[in-house]
Amino acid sequence: MRVLLVGSGGREHALAWKLAQSRLLTELHAAPGNPGIAELATCHDEDVVALARRLAPDLVVIGPEAPLVAGLADELRAAGIAVFGPGREAARIEGSKRFAKAVMEAADVPSAALLAEPRAPAVVKEDGLAAGKGVHVCTTDDELGEALATARPGAFVEELLEGDELSVFALVAGEEVLPLACARDYKRIGDGDTGPNTGGMGAFSPVPGVPDLDELVDAVHRPVAAELARCGAPFNGLLYAGLMLTPDGLRVLEFNCRFGDPETQAVLPRLDGDLLAALAATAQGDLAGTSLSASGDAAVTVVLAGREYPASGDSGTPIDGVADAGALVFHAGTSVREGRLVTAGGRILDVTGVGPTLEAARDEAYAAAGRIHFDGCRYRRDIAAPVHAVA
Repeated sequence: MRVLLVGSGGREHALAWKLAQSRLLTELHAAPGNPGIAELATCHDEDVVALARRLAPDLVVIGPEAPLVAGLADELRAAGIAVFGPGREAARIEGSKRFAKAVMEAADVPSAALLAEPRAPAVVKEDGLAAGKGVHVCTTDDELGEALATARPGAFVEELLEGDELSVFALVAGEEVLPLACARDYKRIGDGDTGPNTGGMGAFSPVPGVPDLDELVDAVHRPVAAELARCGAPFNGLLYAGLMLTPDGLRVLEFNCRFGDPETQAVLPRLDGDLLAALAATAQGDLAGTSLSASGDAAVTVVLAGREYPASGDSGTPIDGVADAGALVFHAGTSVREGRLVTAGGRILDVTGVGPTLEAARDEAYAAAGRIHFDGCRYRRDIAAPVHAVA
């Protein structure tokens, strides 16, 4: 199969790495890709629809949320090209938190209660894409007031839930759902979950002590997929549910319409089976006979970010040590200048260790992270630490 992968981040590098292992793959192309993806695929810097018409791929895999919410999958399907990724209407499950709230209510899927009268502690959610930074956790009235003052129009306020967070991935083709795996990610910049929210500073999989995966998917993904199909927006792609396991039971925090980042970098190394075959089956709308089981191994991903992230990115700083890191290293924000690998983003690299236990995977990830150097490099030191790893 000739495959075109859309995107340029660490998630897309991980997808390219896994797709390259498929026995079905004959050509892998990426738009625009990054230096890591370029080692696995032919990268192109041109309009995706025009490129797809020229290449005539057997499958287009769309990584990021923005083009999905903008309707790229619809444009490609209208051109007769098979796509893994939901159309514009189904992608509203991520693109509009208000839409997601309405879908959950109709599907009888539990989520946080809306607060008619804003009061702390609370969560302010912006209704639209915000690169993982559109959620403001407010523990005081001053924080709540500041969040409401700076939030975009359409923001709303929910109760602040307490508990253990969980990311659950499942392939969805209409009303067919195939569970993949669970992971736990880290949104805040600092150790001990301090500082501002980010796009994600690390993740690990599996998550000990969580409910049965099939039970989670039965409670969340299947009713939501059925409701989306009922209201004329059938979902085709990866449906990612961000959950909170509260003392009062399961609650949904958010939905994403694509593979999570950086959770994908911890989940894909654990999957047994042919990812390309599974994505192609999803695109064709038939998951019968498709299997992607999670191995018994564990994986831990540590994100290496620039000095000022998330306030700003870093560009042009030389990076050393990637080739000798001794673990999986996925490029998230890099470029090549005059033959030298340099920074080109806020989150620069995703270092993933794999081992028979979380402890072994964590040791490998941190040992590898310590071998990589660029000026201003920062990363959390508590990803998958025991206090976080056991629910």
